[in-house]
Amino acid sequence: MKVMPAMDARTRRWRAALFLFMLATGVSMASWVARTPAVRDALDVSTGSMGLVLFGLSIGSMAGVLVSGGLVRKHGGRPVIAAGAGLLVAGLLVIAGGAALEVSGGVFGGLALFGAGMGLAEVAFNIEGAAAERTLGRPVLPVLHGCFSLGTVVGALLGMGLTAVRFPVGWHLAAVAAAVAAAGVWTVRAVPAGTGREDGESGDGEGAGGGGLRAQLAVWSDRRLVLIGLIVLAMAFAEGSANDWLPLLMVDGHGTSATAGSLTFMLFAVAMTTGRFAGGPLLVRYGPAAVVRASALVAAVGVALVVFSSSALLAGAAVVLWGLGASLGFPVTVSAAGEGEGVRDASARVAAVSTAGYAAFLVGPPSLGFLADHVGLRAAMIVVLVLLGGAALITGALRRRTAPPVAEVPSLQSDLV
Repeated sequence: MKVMPAMDARTRRWRAALFLFMLATGVSMASWVARTPAVRDALDVSTGSMGLVLFGLSIGSMAGVLVSGGLVRKHGGRPVIAAGAGLLVAGLLVIAGGAALEVSGGVFGGLALFGAGMGLAEVAFNIEGAAAERTLGRPVLPVLHGCFSLGTVVGALLGMGLTAVRFPVGWHLAAVAAAVAAAGVWTVRAVPAGTGREDGESGDGEGAGGGGLRAQLAVWSDRRLVLIGLIVLAMAFAEGSANDWLPLLMVDGHGTSATAGSLTFMLFAVAMTTGRFAGGPLLVRYGPAAVVRASALVAAVGVALVVFSSSALLAGAAVVLWGLGASLGFPVTVSAAGEGEGVRDASARVAAVSTAGYAAFLVGPPSLGFLADHVGLRAAMIVVLVLLGGAALITGALRRRTAPPVAEVPSLQSDLV
């Protein structure tokens, strides 16, 4: 068994701070999602109009993701994390105010700020996590993303409880903003200065971040990468659709209470968390192609039951299958994209597939609201079902080109335990 190097107090505090803030961001995201029915009712808008409001989150998130890498390379991760935390807090407060004042534009603007903060933090935290991995000689990123999923479970539970007692959504989100602010201050103080700046500097201008626009576009000439991009599009769309619409899907599509809608989202978040922490042994034993194929089919069964079942109880239980199936899609496909020829090529491939995944996750699902205005939200989810079925047919593109080192497996398991 591989012996892990000991951590000094500073490194331990660094890693703990990253985990804490990812947990806090998960709580904040799930708190918003769990209260979407209450916000929709407060704004008194149609499903299609609510989809338009949700585009604020998509626009802000994509803007944050697209600029974060360059900002980290120029200034280092710590100031970018600080900016992301500030935007998260500001966004939550503006959403709270918009909901309390019943102003759709205010909620849209708050979601744009919130999404920009999430996008900035997403890239910066991955860079910090990779640096922590190099320092420790053990995986950090899997647990980092698991903390976000765990945070969504906590946020969903909190949202469900506060919905049940009819706690005002504005005060709820304001309290979450205060908690995120506290976590952000502690995290920024614990993160070392200049992490991403040193790692991103290179003489040819093609350091971390994908190697420029030309390299980003050139990698798509690889047919295998195109197929991987289609897989991540489908899997990320399935995950994002649940994040954006699941509470409303149960309330409007199956006639449940708002509390039951929040409970359903909590079940989805628990399933996602379980899948991400427990999927490692399956990947080692069966490989990414078989695991993602099975995942897509499991998610498709869950979505089909939610769409076609006349029982709200069965539909709620099927959300567990939806979450388990969608949990590994994004990280496994991005990992497969990284199997390029050389470091810079791999960086460009990962950046290209990640961008496609984020676009599908953030921009695609809100568009379902416009379709739902014509066919209903349940029927609109057939789009997700079709995409999952298509992804299951092309998962052969995920077969590993090279076997992973055997020594890495115990390292991952020991970190998770």
